[in-house]
Amino acid sequence: MPRKRARSGHWLNDRWLSVTIGEWIGVVLAFLAIVVLFCVFFIRRHTLEYHLTHSFSVAAPEFVGSALALADPVPIGGNKIDLLQNGDAYFPAMLDAIRQARRTINFESYIFYSDAIGREFRDALCERARAGVQVRVLLDGIGSGWSLNNSDVRMMKEAGCKFAYYHPTHSWRVDRTNRRSHRRVLVVDGRIGFTGSAAFAEKWSGNAQDPKHWRDMQARLEGPLVRKLQSAFQQHWVKTGGEALSGADQFPQLTPAGDLNAQIVTSQSFSMAPVPLVQATSFAAAEHRIWITNAYCTPTDTQVDLLVAAVQRGVDVRLLLPGPNDDQPLTKSAGRAAYGRMLDGGVKIFEYQPTMIHTKAMVVDGQFSMFGSSNLDARSSEINEELDVVVYDKKFGQLMEATFQGDLQKSKEYTLDDFRKRSLWERATEWLMLPFRSQM
Repeated sequence: MPRKRARSGHWLNDRWLSVTIGEWIGVVLAFLAIVVLFCVFFIRRHTLEYHLTHSFSVAAPEFVGSALALADPVPIGGNKIDLLQNGDAYFPAMLDAIRQARRTINFESYIFYSDAIGREFRDALCERARAGVQVRVLLDGIGSGWSLNNSDVRMMKEAGCKFAYYHPTHSWRVDRTNRRSHRRVLVVDGRIGFTGSAAFAEKWSGNAQDPKHWRDMQARLEGPLVRKLQSAFQQHWVKTGGEALSGADQFPQLTPAGDLNAQIVTSQSFSMAPVPLVQATSFAAAEHRIWITNAYCTPTDTQVDLLVAAVQRGVDVRLLLPGPNDDQPLTKSAGRAAYGRMLDGGVKIFEYQPTMIHTKAMVVDGQFSMFGSSNLDARSSEINEELDVVVYDKKFGQLMEATFQGDLQKSKEYTLDDFRKRSLWERATEWLMLPFRSQM
């Protein structure tokens, strides 16, 4: 009998132990799921809804300081900015700058793929590193980590490039996984800079001639503004690479290269995002035109209110958005819920037809312009780390308006009647995507 009791007790202990382990596994998995959901949906910058009224114009002296109050409210003068349209223009210009580098190259991007374009930039960066140039490459862990081969990373490191991922995906810091660097930065010798919304993959090559070659824009910067671009790279490099940039190789003395007044606007983790204030102030101050090109547009109710209010006071408000070649249809569904109110309020919406349009730009009253990496959505304002350039200049504003009009000629107007006739499937996806608008 004692032996049987021992066996029975042993069996009961095993059974109790196995059930307990299974329960603990379930608890741990549930806890991890809660942590991941919390990190994705709740760890973000605090934002405000700016209910502004039209109390001053874009031409007023208080406009720039008000718009850039959360960034640097003092524009920098003496700059030259060349807008480069599509890959046929910006890729050769950037590669030429890299190949002429003599001291330093600092490169940051959200997307960098192991394809023909990525390999061309990889080889150019490696060649300069072997020649003794200090080359630093910083890529986003989500944007590039899945599509850049480890062999390409190894090749850059072996050539002498300093390489790092911003918030790498293999980090135990789950809270960082959703906080991405969406910035585009190239600074050569501390004197020439490039930024915009383009990425480094074959889709961005060509001249937007077909759906396989996207429409996008980069800018080449010269003058004192390049220091601000270098500083933006420094913000992420010092946090990721643990190395501060200093000295004449990184921050040389810069003389005026043009006559543009401009400023860099960056969004950073756990700080109030400056871009929504720039947008809201611009919308409220406009008196003639608000022309916006944006790849991923999911405006807030307050932004819709400001745009409709601008129409009511006689402002020509136009949104130029992706059309049939949109690469993120679910994002489009999340944003389309706002189309009805905008169209009913007089906002004009146009959809670009030839290919995906990835440009993120705005020009207000032909005087105030903004372009860069930010989308008109919650992810850019609350989560991603973005970088945009603002320019306060009429001639540059005219150039931005000419660019908008050129794209407008290849677009089709999306009317209120189109919105009302959308299919049951479109309406269903809009409803389903509403809870995920913050992630689009």
